[in-house]
Amino acid sequence: MLPRLNKIKGIHPGTLLKRELDNRNLKSSELANNIGEHKQTISAILNKRRAINPNLSIKLSKVFKTEKDYFMLLQASYDVKIAESEIKETPNINNIRRALFWDTDFNKIDWNKNKKAIIKRILERGNKTEINEIISFYGKKTISKEIKSIKESYLPSFEKNVKEYNLLK
Repeated sequence: MLPRLNKIKGIHPGTLLKRELDNRNLKSSELANNIGEHKQTISAILNKRRAINPNLSIKLSKVFKTEKDYFMLLQASYDVKIAESEIKETPNINNIRRALFWDTDFNKIDWNKNKKAIIKRILERGNKTEINEIISFYGKKTISKEIKSIKESYLPSFEKNVKEYNLLK
């Protein structure tokens, strides 16, 4: 039996399909023949190189005894997850001095990938506005986690700001 959608939102339909084929000892070519699809189409879906379309969702629903839109909803959820991960969120950069990041191109900073270094730099050298901006952007929980992974800081302002803003939980 296939899991409820709310339990598996965000995974590629091919992942679920592959698992179900294994559970049922069914080969992808057999599934393709059963639903009148090319085996290359099923293979591409299983390998996450292709998306589910409405017609295929209907065909799969008959085999797996689900709602007709089950696989389409799973595909849509996956597509939204991918789109969301591609959106580059940034803090309000008007509240952060570019001079803090003198050694890099400020416009190319990946605020999520480099959060540990950014948090450290702002806690060491930032003013109240900048510190409040990163707290607002990352949240205290994330900042606390990153602070715990920072081995050491040579600037006393780092420890002072961690304590002042109550960032270690």
